[in-house]
Amino acid sequence: MCGIFGITENNPNLVSNIIKKCMHRGPDGNSIWSNNYITLGHNLLSITSKPEDGVQPYITEKGNVLTYNGEIFNYDYLLTKFKDKYFPKTTCDTELLAWLLDNYSYKEVINFIDSMHSFVFFNKKTNELILSRDHVGIKPLYFSEFKNGIIFSSEIKGLLDITPNSKKIERLGLVCTCLLGANVLRQTLFNGIYKVLPGETIVFSLDQKKIKYSFRDLIKPNSKKIFNVEEFYEKSLMAVNNSALGIRDFGMFLSGGLDSSVIAYGLKNKLGSLNSFTTTIESSLRYEEDYNSDAKISEKFARELNLQHKEIKITPDIFLKYWNKSIKFIEEPRYNWCLPMYYFANKILSKNGVVVTMAGDIGDEIFGGYSKYLKMYKLEKKPKNWSDFIRMWMFKFRAPVLLNMNFNYDDLHSLLIKALPEELWNPEDVTNSAMALDCITTVSEDFFTRNDRFGMAFSMEGRFPFASKNFMQYCLNLKSTYKFGYQENELKHIIKEAYKNRLPKYLLNKSKTGWSAPIMNWLKTESSLRTKYYDDIRKDDGIKKALVEDNFNDNNTLGESISGKRKIISWMFRSWAQEFDMYL
Repeated sequence: MCGIFGITENNPNLVSNIIKKCMHRGPDGNSIWSNNYITLGHNLLSITSKPEDGVQPYITEKGNVLTYNGEIFNYDYLLTKFKDKYFPKTTCDTELLAWLLDNYSYKEVINFIDSMHSFVFFNKKTNELILSRDHVGIKPLYFSEFKNGIIFSSEIKGLLDITPNSKKIERLGLVCTCLLGANVLRQTLFNGIYKVLPGETIVFSLDQKKIKYSFRDLIKPNSKKIFNVEEFYEKSLMAVNNSALGIRDFGMFLSGGLDSSVIAYGLKNKLGSLNSFTTTIESSLRYEEDYNSDAKISEKFARELNLQHKEIKITPDIFLKYWNKSIKFIEEPRYNWCLPMYYFANKILSKNGVVVTMAGDIGDEIFGGYSKYLKMYKLEKKPKNWSDFIRMWMFKFRAPVLLNMNFNYDDLHSLLIKALPEELWNPEDVTNSAMALDCITTVSEDFFTRNDRFGMAFSMEGRFPFASKNFMQYCLNLKSTYKFGYQENELKHIIKEAYKNRLPKYLLNKSKTGWSAPIMNWLKTESSLRTKYYDDIRKDDGIKKALVEDNFNDNNTLGESISGKRKIISWMFRSWAQEFDMYL
């Protein structure tokens, strides 16, 4: 994990300033390369080799230049594939990626690598700049445009003081975030700052100072493969094993769910030992929901698997202390009020010496882990075309943030059917289509972004073994019929079948719960947190006019209701606007 930065002009001072703002992304070194056309910068978190072997920007044998963030998980396979052509001097995958880009077309290289990545490659011969992001958007890459071309950065904060009017709220990004829970559009919520989309590679001409063309490498669900239990097990185990490369200490986010438990099982067998972590809610109050049910399962499983397990206690004071910091590092607001808990958990992993974190994210989206997928599968009247499918897919939340703006679901629908990739639509398998689309939208813009920002805040690399390109393609080629099993309302049948003789029944039969905290209860009972809430929402910030007030006052309930949920998320949006001095 690293940070990559640059501008299409000779300006080392500017790139140096961006590197300093994002120094947390790479404490093991930083460097700058420039010529008359461009300046490329990099800060390094060394994972698979010694820091001196991974110095970037990397100058290739043909005089091209690469700045790269990520890991190539089929590294060993590629060494074998090209053993008669490629002769590495180091164990660093940067050297391999540079060699591939020197000798093959961009599309061929993207097809070769099973990776999480963002990279920028300067092709000296064609005078082109190549910006690329992995198949599901695990690694981030942002850019803005100016008269001499583009500026790019691994984090939005690197572009804020450079991009004119970036503190003005981008209305379409705001609408998308409010109604869908995450901004799945190219434009961020910061005016003039854009993202390279998941799976996208952009070719920028330095001569013409414009984007020549772009293409996307996406997982398309063909849904034609028959499920074989042992084959699935071997594929899943290979995905876990391939993710375990590197010479730094690993830490597992053990949620108590099936996906993280499967990964912990595989990693323990691969590595011999493994540190695991889970959050617990500390409170003297009794709640209708047992917020520590997952933690109890995690602790039991970790003990049976002989993991080095630690519990991270979450309290109202932690939410109060880390509310603003979590919003600062996440950069764009999310439909998730537990950001301080995630931020603090990463802080504790770092304190325990972890450099590479592992998590089970994207398992639900490729195994069929949500009840919404089962409902889609059972639909008698399924959508017949892309437009109808997107309309169905859009309605994700019972309590979207309400807007005063003259924009509704119909307007957003018209935008999304053009902005989202129709190539993911498989009319013969609506459910797999929804899973594939969720992978490059909700998962990318919420789960992966959250992990990247909060992990990198403490110089840690986040990995998701089930997000392997090869494994994802395998799972989304399986008919969704197999994912719901034979029992009524059974979810994730394929992984339960593969691990039924390998994992305990209490994990396989456990109902799905969320990783959450009782913040709405705390706001009713914890005076300091409640005081901050009301102080924040009363401030005159740049987002008030866009959001419906929803009767904010001291006497209004903040209980477990749709109205209460809207208020908490609205508080987060307001805090974000205040943190970044945003205005409409």
